[in-house]
Amino acid sequence: MKKRAVVLLSGGLDSATCLAIALSRGYDVFALSFDYGQRSASELLAARAIGLAAGIEKHLVIPLGIGALRGSALTDHQVAVPEQESSGIPVTYVPARNTVFLSYALALAEVSEAQAIFIGVNARDYSGYPDCRPEFIAAFETMANLATKSAVEGCPIKIEVPLLMMSKAEIIKSGTALGVDYTSTVSCYQADMNGRACGLCDSCRFRRKGFFEAGLPDPTRYQST
Repeated sequence: MKKRAVVLLSGGLDSATCLAIALSRGYDVFALSFDYGQRSASELLAARAIGLAAGIEKHLVIPLGIGALRGSALTDHQVAVPEQESSGIPVTYVPARNTVFLSYALALAEVSEAQAIFIGVNARDYSGYPDCRPEFIAAFETMANLATKSAVEGCPIKIEVPLLMMSKAEIIKSGTALGVDYTSTVSCYQADMNGRACGLCDSCRFRRKGFFEAGLPDPTRYQST
């Protein structure tokens, strides 16, 4: 039986690359996205487009109530998205987001008999989110294989983080080599409904710097152009 994987697909640059890597490794992919009240709803349209372009037939978009909890600039319109570099964990951190996302992915992995979950977390060129660290991923995988029927019966589930220690430039080069079209991806924390980026937030800065260091043209559509 062909090996299967659940891929968390946000619509951004990293998750699109992660999807391409999973496919290149021969996995039959179930894509999973979330409508969690995020400020940039256009990223879900991007996730759909990326999945279709990659030939993914199984793509779930699950509504979540994380936005109702507020506490983040990405889910609370009363909190401004920072447009300058800052120290510490930024207000764009969404409390427990990756824990919740991975929990749903774990459930889907069990239901679909998948052997792996791919998530595009990065601990190198990132904003300092605590749920993007290697320690978190290792702890979640340990928990997952204590809490699931499949693991107890001898079929553990692997949390795959192929981008974890890569620079943004390395991610872009890897994805480009695998044929990823970054034009359709939306990384901006406050992209408009057409998916055009602000060019000012942390995510935009990391993305622009990545294309520059990779020596590749930046295909991002900006609101000012």
